[in-house]
Amino acid sequence: MTDRPKIKAMVVVEGWSDTKRLSQAVDCDTIETRGAALGEEVIVRIQKAASERGAIVLTDPDFNGNRLRRLITEAVPEVAQATISQEQGRAQKDNPHKSLGVEHAPLSVLSACLVAADRQVGQSRPNSDIDRDFLVDLGLIGGPTAKEQRILLGQNLQIGYANGKQLYHRLLAYGIMQKQVVAALKGNINGKVN
Repeated sequence: MTDRPKIKAMVVVEGWSDTKRLSQAVDCDTIETRGAALGEEVIVRIQKAASERGAIVLTDPDFNGNRLRRLITEAVPEVAQATISQEQGRAQKDNPHKSLGVEHAPLSVLSACLVAADRQVGQSRPNSDIDRDFLVDLGLIGGPTAKEQRILLGQNLQIGYANGKQLYHRLLAYGIMQKQVVAALKGNINGKVN
């Protein structure tokens, strides 16, 4: 397949099946964490990649994937973020265990999220103006429809679903501004303000 986009940054994934799936969507090099345990050797490799080529984190849209993403972002704050939604990561065929992961995502979704993240590499992100009170006021934390609102927000901002605490940290990590959150809740993809 010669028309695959070339991703210049190293892509951090959880395992071999993710690497194999990405190779069908894009031309990229990967760093595999090999599970939820994030060893010092892997962190050093990610730091080196981030300083030399850039690094993008793409983990499964589940509890362990989100935990791993948080640990990587704390250790290497300059990593770019690529995400897929739970719906995009759900296996479509014979799925008695509700398997969820990067290896099940459509190739077009993987390509789009990695190309977008690759553009972020090396760009400084603005400091977010979001605080917890803002999220509470919008009903994203503690409101009767908070979960549904966070699902919508995660889809429209393309940052994936997160609980209230994770959402706050994810919005800060992406440098997302209040006006983008408001626009995304109104249905604008990527929080584009009209």
